[in-house]
Formats: sequence, C-alpha cells, structure tokens
Amino acid sequence: MQKEINRYAVKAQNIEIKDFDENSRKVSMYLARFNILDSDNDIILPGAFKRSIKERGPNSASNRKIAYLRYHDWEKPIGKFLELSEDENGLLAVAQLGNSEDGADALNDYKDGIIREHSIGFRYIKDQLEFVPAPENEGPGHFNVKEVALWEGSAVTFGANEFTNVIEVAKSENKLPFIQKLGEQIEVMTKAIISGQGSDERQYSLEMKLKYLNAQLLSIAKADPFNKHSAEFDPSNRHSNNNNQQEQKAFNWIEVYNKF
Repeated sequence: MQKEINRYAVKAQNIEIKDFDENSRKVSMYLARFNILDSDNDIILPGAFKRSIKERGPNSASNRKIAYLRYHDWEKPIGKFLELSEDENGLLAVAQLGNSEDGADALNDYKDGIIREHSIGFRYIKDQLEFVPAPENEGPGHFNVKEVALWEGSAVTFGANEFTNVIEVAKSENKLPFIQKLGEQIEVMTKAIISGQGSDERQYSLEMKLKYLNAQLLSIAKADPFNKHSAEFDPSNRHSNNNNQQEQKAFNWIEVYNKF
C-alpha cells in the first residue's frame, strides 16, 4: 500500500486552541499531534516537521515561509507564524493575526469561538513513510510518517477533513458540474502562473492554490486512504485559443510539484 506523494494533502486532528490573546492578536495552537492514529491511518512521528521549520520556518531566510491561512486558502492569509517548534506532544505554533480584513475577521471568529481548531497543508515524502501491517484480523495497518514537507497551517471552523465534500462528490453520479468548476479554476491559476506577473510571493501563492485545486480533483477519484499511490497527473490535454484555435502546450503539473 502506498500514499499519493505528489499532491497537496491536508490533515486535521481535532485539536483545540491552546491560547488566544485578543489584545496582542496572538494565538498559540498545536497544528498536529505525534503518535496518534488519525483518520488517514497515519501516525505522525516526532521530528516530522523539523526540516520544514529549519528551511521555511519563521526564523529561516526563505521568502517562502510556512503560511498561516484560513481554510487552506492561499488567497486568504490571516497573519504570520511567529514561532514553530516541536515538543513532546506535537507541532506547536504561535501566530500573529494581521491587520487585513481577513485577519480582522479571523480575530473576531477566534473571539466568538467560531474558529476552534487548526489543520495543516503538506506533502508526503516517499522515503519517509513506513507501512506497518496490523496483526491478523485487526485491520489493514497504518503508516508511520517520519517527515513531511509542511506548507501551511490553517484555522478551521471544525477539524474535519477539508475534502469531505469532494469525497461525497466522488460517490455521486453527477460529478460533471463539480469537475467543470474545478477545471475552470485550474485554468485561471495555470494562465496566471504562465504569465509570470507579480511578485515571487504572488507566484508562490498561485502555485500553492493550483496544488490545492489539483488535490481536490484527484480526491474525486481516490477517496480510500489506503489507495494513495504515487501517481502523477498526466498533462496530455491541450488548450485551444478561441481566436485562432492554435494549440498550446498544457501546463507542466509535475514541474510545479517538483519545485517543493
């Protein structure tokens, strides 16, 4: 059994907020817990986030730092992480809410108890996964997750799987409208990335949004956590120009994935 490696994954473990200070606009929270079997049949092991924190944490020199978002939406950053560290329990974070409209909305939602939990957006690393079979007649087993590439931590209303609605679509007979909507959004993100306009931060946000949309698309076909093979999206389709019907090369999905 394998995991889908080249995809944007999200994980929530129903962890309550550790502390919130309205005056300082600071929130402390656990983004993930260690040594707990979750709904994805994963157990995250201590050390899983150390490299990401070193390379893209608040104290790193990277301009692509681990983001603090709302609902895993790269168009809605609500502040920044001041501290990211591992302790004996899990991934501990201290965040500062921003002064933007989204940050102000999040402040009120924390205050009102609407935001209650957090989850992470990440990518599995192939050689850092270990499948552990269960004893006979005691279930399918689980994955020990030794390391992930952490991209963001998100404030959520409930710590439920962000792809629940996608999985329901996958089980339904009428998938076409949802697939068409995803396709339209993917096309917009693809064209924006190809144009190359804007700052490096904007390009990074667009790439992350594209990863997230593609993950939703993949989730329609693969809802079983034990059928997560390392498949690559085949960009074999081509887009036509409405004016001259000239074919254009499809966006290189794998190139985007392999950047991170």
